[in-house]
Formats: sequence, structure tokens, C-alpha cells
Amino acid sequence: MRNQRTAHRFRLSIGMILVLLAALGSFYLLELLNRAGEQMQADKRMNEPDYIIHNFSFVRMTKDGKPSYIIAGDKLTHRPIDDSSEVDNPRVHSLAGEKPPMEIVAKTARVDDANSRVTLNGNVTIDRAASPDSQLMHLESDKLVIYPDEDRMETDHPVKLRLGNTTASANSMRANNATREMHLAGNGTLQLPPKAAEQ
Repeated sequence: MRNQRTAHRFRLSIGMILVLLAALGSFYLLELLNRAGEQMQADKRMNEPDYIIHNFSFVRMTKDGKPSYIIAGDKLTHRPIDDSSEVDNPRVHSLAGEKPPMEIVAKTARVDDANSRVTLNGNVTIDRAASPDSQLMHLESDKLVIYPDEDRMETDHPVKLRLGNTTASANSMRANNATREMHLAGNGTLQLPPKAAEQ
């Protein structure tokens, strides 16, 4: 009889220990889930914009205090987590001194890397006016990355280009406005205007 009571108490003790361990495990799991939820909320709050500006424009100056380019758009959203900005309907007007001015338009833009990289997306067009030493230029693509401080641009997406009366298309492009160099690559076409008849 005494052995039966001892065995019963032993089984009861084991059962209580197992229930206690299960409760502690559940509590630990709940604590982990709460911490993960709090971390997700903190990350979400960190990714929330710290300011939004509608119908904005600002001028970027050169090191010697002259206007370099103007960026305008319908809406600018700044995110402090990576110090990036998203722009709706951006318009960029370059003021490159002696070089002919350029107008750049797109549906959206992302400005990052301390404002040194601008990624344009959706119906990107560039128009550069003609000048005494350069022809009118018109470029179209669905994506273009611009490095304003280096005065260069690139894309790995198809481009269409008109330079004076010459038209070209390619699968990618690298261009340097400072040196007036442009490289088109991949399945391209080039149409040159007919030579003028010699008199």
C-alpha cells in the first residue's frame, strides 16, 4: 500500500514537472514572439518617412557656389533608415555652365548615397538643347541611373537615342556628359541621315 502511494506521488510529481516545463516553454516562446513583434514594429517605425514635401524644388550648388542642377517633383518622401528619398514625377534641369542644359523627366526617382545617385524609373526622357558645338539630343528608356556629381549616367535597360538627325537604339548605355562620351551596347541599330549632295 505504501509502495502504491509512493508510486502515485512519483507519477504525480513527474506529471506536475512536465506541466511546469510545458508552461515555462510556452512562456519562453511567447516572450520570443513578443520580442520579434516589438523588433518588427521598431523596424517598421524606423522605415517610416520623417518628412514628406509636396510640389517641391531645390537647387544643388557646385563647390564654387554656382547652380549645378534643379530637381523638382510632385512629392518627395524621405526615409531616415537609409537617408534615401523617393520622388513622384521628378524633373531635373541641369545647369552645367558652358555645356548645353539638359531636361530629365520620369515617373519616379530614388535619391540615395548622400544625394550622389539618382535612379529614375518609368518613361524616362532626356532632352539636351543644341549648341554651337553639340547637336540636339533626345533619349528614352524605362530606367536610368544618374551620378550628378560625376556628370555621368548609365542604364542596363533598352534605350532609344536621337542625336541631331541620327537615331540609335541599344540594350544598355554608359554616358559621360563631362567628356561627351557615350557607349551603347547590345543588339542595337543605327540610322544615319543621307549625306548632303556635294555642290
